Amino acid sequence: MLTHLGSRDTAFALVSRAPLAKLKAYSAARGWTVDWYSSYGSDFNYDYQATMDKDRSPFVYNYRDEPEILNEDNTSTEVPGVSCFLRDGEQVFHTYSTFARGVETVGNTYSWLDLTAFGRGEEWEEPKGRAAKVHGADPTFTD
Repeated sequence: MLTHLGSRDTAFALVSRAPLAKLKAYSAARGWTVDWYSSYGSDFNYDYQATMDKDRSPFVYNYRDEPEILNEDNTSTEVPGVSCFLRDGEQVFHTYSTFARGVETVGNTYSWLDLTAFGRGEEWEEPKGRAAKVHGADPTFTD
């Protein structure tokens, strides 16, 4: 999948709240080569609604208030989310996010590309000219 995304000028990266050393060790043990970044010690997870913490209310998840997401036994939790960004030179734009069950639909390369600003980069997509290179509707991603 990562090769197919790259063929359409699209990058994929993981972000986790764990310290970078822990992520690198986990990745190395499995032979993974995907870009994996640590948001440890930053506001990234809070900014993109992927961490709920009693010290940082209100609790907003899936674009709505979730006051009951934490209780006295659970003071912090991580929740699933996917965000897409578009880089234009030095500027980065947040173009899409989905949460909860919306994350379940992302299971193949076309699903990922459909979430991004450039889409599949195919001739039929509008607006014309948004992708630098037009690709044919080739499911092997060889063009």
